Amino acid sequence: MVALALPAFGALVAEPLFVMADSAIVGHLGTPQLAGLGVAATLLTTAVNVFIFLAYATTAAVARRVGAGDLSAAVRQGVDGIWLALLLGVLVVAVAVPGAPALTGLFGASGNASGYAVTYLRISCLGIPAMLIVLAATGVLRGLQDTRTPLVVAVAGFTANAGLNLALVYGAGLGIAGSAWGTVTAQCGMAAVYLAVVVRGARRHGVPLRPDLAGIRACATAGVPLLVRTISLRAVLVIATAVAARLGDAEVAAHQILVTLWSLLAFALDAIAIAGQAIIGRCLGAGDTDGARAACRRMVGWGTAVGVVLGALVAVGRPLFIPLFTSDPTVRGALLPALLVVAVTQPICGPVFVLDGVLMGAGDGPYLAWAMVGTLAVFVPAALAVPALGGALTALWWAMALFMLTRLLFLGARARSGRWIVTGAVRE
Repeated sequence: MVALALPAFGALVAEPLFVMADSAIVGHLGTPQLAGLGVAATLLTTAVNVFIFLAYATTAAVARRVGAGDLSAAVRQGVDGIWLALLLGVLVVAVAVPGAPALTGLFGASGNASGYAVTYLRISCLGIPAMLIVLAATGVLRGLQDTRTPLVVAVAGFTANAGLNLALVYGAGLGIAGSAWGTVTAQCGMAAVYLAVVVRGARRHGVPLRPDLAGIRACATAGVPLLVRTISLRAVLVIATAVAARLGDAEVAAHQILVTLWSLLAFALDAIAIAGQAIIGRCLGAGDTDGARAACRRMVGWGTAVGVVLGALVAVGRPLFIPLFTSDPTVRGALLPALLVVAVTQPICGPVFVLDGVLMGAGDGPYLAWAMVGTLAVFVPAALAVPALGGALTALWWAMALFMLTRLLFLGARARSGRWIVTGAVRE
C-alpha cells in the first residue's frame, strides 16, 4: 500500500499545483483577473474531471486483469481507454470554445471578471484532449501497479507549467492569456510522454494500437455510473462557485483560493484511494476476498489519520500561506475564517476519499452514482440558502462540510455491508 500510495501522493499533489500556480501568478495581476480565473478554472476542471472515470474505471479494470494474470488483456483495456479519451476530448473542445461566453455568463460574475474568464477558458480548452489522454494513460499505469511513472511525469509537467506561466504572463506580458497558454503547452507535453510509455508497453505485449470500436464502446458503457457520480460531484463545486460569485468579486476570488487548496488536500488524501483502487482490483481479480477486506480496513485507518494531520496543518498555517495568493485585504478577510472550516472538515474527508477509492477498485460504480446523487440533493438546498439568508463565504463552506459528512454516511454504510466484494477478472 505504501509503495503505491507514496508515488501516487506526489503525482496527485502535482496535478492541483497546476491550478495553484496559475492562481498565485494570476492573483498578483489583480482581483478581477483572479475572479475570472476562478470561474474559468471551475468550468475547465469540470469539463476534464467529469471524465475522471477514464482514470478510475481503467485502473480498476486493468488491475482486475492483472490479478487474474492476463497482462495482454490489461494493456488492451488501457489502449481502448486512451482512444475513448481522445474522442471525448475533441467533442468537448468543439462545444466549449464557441460556448465560452455563455458558459462563463452562468456564474453571474462582474463584467470585468467575465471577460478574463472567457479569455482563459477559450485558450485552456485547447488542452482538454491532452488532459483526458493523461487521465486514461495514468489509469493504465496505476492498474499495472506503476505509480512512479505518473509521479515523474506530473512533477515535470508542473515544473514546466510554472516556468511557462511566469515567462508568458510577466515576461511576454500576455497576462491571463499567458497563463492559459502555459498550461496547455505543459499538458500536451505530458500527454506525449504518456503515449510513448503506453505504446512501448503495447508493443511488448503484442497488443495492437488501432482503435477497437467494441472495446471503446465497452469502456464507455462501464464508465457511465462513474460519469453520473462525477457529474454530481462537479455540480456541487459548480454550484458552490456560482453562489460565491453572487456574493461579490472578493468572495469568488477567495473561494477560488479555497477550492485550489481543497483540491490539493483532496488529491493528497486520494493517494491512499489510488492505492486502494489498484490493490482492491488486484485482490478481487485474484479471488482474494480476505485480502480485499483487510486492505480496506487499513486504508480507512490511514485516511483518517492523514486527514487529522492535514487539518491541523491548515489551521496552524492559515496566516502563512494567504499572502502567497493575494494582497487584497478584503479577500484575505473572507479567507481566514473559511479556511478554518476547511481544516475542521479534513478528518471527514480522509475516510471519504479512501472509501470512494475502495468501491471504485471493486467496480461498484452503480452504488457510487446513486450515493452521489443523494448527496447532491442534500447539498443544493444548503448552498442556495446561504445568499438567501444573508450568509457569507464561511457559511458556504459549512455547506461543503455537510456535503462531505453526507458522503461519509453513504460510503460507510456500503463498506460495512460487504456487497461490494465481487471476484473475477471482470465484474459481472
